[in-house]
Amino acid sequence: MKAILYDHFGPSSVLHLADVAQPEPQDNEVQIRLAYSGVNPIDYKIREGYLDGSYPHEFPIIPGWEGAGIVSKVGKGVRRAKVGDEVYGYFRMPLIEHGTYAEYIVVPEDLVVHVPKTLSLKEAACIPLTALTAWQALFTVAKLQAHETVIVLGGAGGVGSMAVQMAHWAQATVYATARSENHPYLLGLGADKVFDYTLDDVQKALFAKVPHGVDVVLDCVGGQTANICFSLVKKGGRVVSVVDHDIDKLAPPGIEAGFMFVSPNRDELHEIGVLLDHRKLAVPDLAEYALEDAPSVQDKLQERHVRGKVVLKIC
Repeated sequence: MKAILYDHFGPSSVLHLADVAQPEPQDNEVQIRLAYSGVNPIDYKIREGYLDGSYPHEFPIIPGWEGAGIVSKVGKGVRRAKVGDEVYGYFRMPLIEHGTYAEYIVVPEDLVVHVPKTLSLKEAACIPLTALTAWQALFTVAKLQAHETVIVLGGAGGVGSMAVQMAHWAQATVYATARSENHPYLLGLGADKVFDYTLDDVQKALFAKVPHGVDVVLDCVGGQTANICFSLVKKGGRVVSVVDHDIDKLAPPGIEAGFMFVSPNRDELHEIGVLLDHRKLAVPDLAEYALEDAPSVQDKLQERHVRGKVVLKIC
């Protein structure tokens, strides 16, 4: 089968197209013929060695933690899926080795969810990792409640696009940051107000709306942005970063802060799928590229030249 892989950590130039052996399912495993793979920042961070020492890996590595396709084989004991089913999922494994930038993947049955009825395979492929990240950050960690206030830093990216919608669905007042050209997009997703971080004094602009700060700050950007999170949240509020591992070390007294690394959860992904089917959530803006374009696509993502999500067409 064809796959994008790399034999050592490094820049996007280490990625290359190759023919590799097709994986076969064992007991309680499902083989999926992938139609599309999502592309996420974690893909280039792993490629650059960002998780070296945190997660075991084995070269060559095929990148990608989310995708959608059709079940092609099932192992003994599989009960939730059958050959021909359209499925999708967040396919993070204990060993970083065989991901979704490939024609086939084998995963435990527990990671597989049926594609929502209203979504194509292309649309489904962009949902699992980013939607679960937003869901767990807002509701599991921050415990966002109806009528609270939240600001999503980096609202136009994959996680931000889903977080804005989910917070709006939860009846929170939603603020976000993004470049001015992305403001109509985020307002259409449910943001109450969007600030241009390249032009605005975000704290001043936010405090004009919420004088004491918001209940929850969700940081989807990291870097220097982490330094302003605590100037935006009210005393007793919560700051969650999906990027900065050390965000808790910056927290002043009276502010809860923590890093959130998304976990696979088929029940939560099923619930998100129900919301998508009922039009309570929408698929983010979506761009499609060929599998062999993976190196340049990862570069675009790393340079933050992407709104919404990107998928690679596998077959």
